Amino acid sequence: MATIKYKLYKSKKNTQIYLRLSLGRGKSVERKTGLFIKNSDWSTATGLPKQNTATNKNLTTQLQKLEIFTFEKINNTDPQEITGEWLQFQIDLFFKRVAEHKQSEYVTDNIQYIIDHSNIIQNSKGGEGLGKSRIQQYKRLKVLFENFEKKKKVKYKIKQLNKAVFDEFKKWLSDNKYEANYYTKKASDLKTVCNNAKGRGVEVSDDFHGIKTIQAKTYGDDENVITLTLQEIEKIEQLQIDDKELNNARKWLIMGCFIGQRGGDLLNKINKNSFKPYGENYVIELIQQKGNKPIIIPVSPRVKVIFDNGLPYSIHTQKLNKLLKKICKMANIDTPTMGKVQEKNRRVKKIRPKWQYIGTHTLRRTFATLHYGKIPTPYIMSVTGHKKESTFLQYINQSETKHIEVFNEYFKKQETPKLRVIKNVSNG
Repeated sequence: MATIKYKLYKSKKNTQIYLRLSLGRGKSVERKTGLFIKNSDWSTATGLPKQNTATNKNLTTQLQKLEIFTFEKINNTDPQEITGEWLQFQIDLFFKRVAEHKQSEYVTDNIQYIIDHSNIIQNSKGGEGLGKSRIQQYKRLKVLFENFEKKKKVKYKIKQLNKAVFDEFKKWLSDNKYEANYYTKKASDLKTVCNNAKGRGVEVSDDFHGIKTIQAKTYGDDENVITLTLQEIEKIEQLQIDDKELNNARKWLIMGCFIGQRGGDLLNKINKNSFKPYGENYVIELIQQKGNKPIIIPVSPRVKVIFDNGLPYSIHTQKLNKLLKKICKMANIDTPTMGKVQEKNRRVKKIRPKWQYIGTHTLRRTFATLHYGKIPTPYIMSVTGHKKESTFLQYINQSETKHIEVFNEYFKKQETPKLRVIKNVSNG
């Protein structure tokens, strides 16, 4: 049985009132009402405003009417369709912030809705609000779908996105040389747009629930894992650089290869306060942005030298990626290498000088590759933040071979076989 409660969270002078809808079996959704009240005017006993002023009495009436309105909507809605977005729409509908029958049915408008309301859209962690990279993915989806519509000469509505149109969209992406991993992800994003629209009352296609979008693999099967070797790192270290900006970028490069973090965590979370004394050395403590995972990183001799002589100053990822390529080109890191880089609107795979592929993404993989086979894999994963060994091995393009060594050691302990070998004799 569904229940509704109103809640306050922050102890501020004026606090937003939240509506929490519990649907039973552990499922609940919660959204902002857009109404505010002083903490001192809220009754924890009744879960409503105190009846001490005319304003609070009016606010109580509004909340009670909103509760009745929401229950009426629940009774006319499939429980599977009740999401956070659905609840927010009902709240906005009650307060006449939106019109029930004036929502755009067009696909690109509904993609834009997610971009415009990204702060209230549920994210993959179950929380509220999309990150910058996720918003950028929806912006890219909108551009791609607009181009698809131009090709088809159709302005699609959400209810027109049946299985056939989903397949046509994926084929169009494939025909335009986008990789399977990429167009599968875009199809999945498109279905999320439809689900969001459906929760806000927009009609979807009759076969929408039968449309399956496969989860894209973390790393493509044909992905070329590009890393720096220890010899290449030494060449970079020995390179004569007089430019302050390039010297700063070189520090980030060396640190990245021996800290093993994603570009965002490396550039935004590594600072003087991250270094903590540990015996005669240091460790780096941080919480990774992805998964909110706490990480403790042993400080290598190379990183300690940089720390003792001054950490690099902050720099934007895109700028650093350009400087890393320039440094590697100067150091003659130019081995012909197969890989992919962005050319116009797609990633093109071909052989190029290795320096063209170097970026912040290279540094974390270099850390994993340099230490793989020398330090137990679970210890390396405790620094990189990988949860599964299979994912880690795919990340550095390694097969699971531990069982081979175990068997070989076992075979060595066995007695030499005394099988009498009889040569084949032909029956001629």
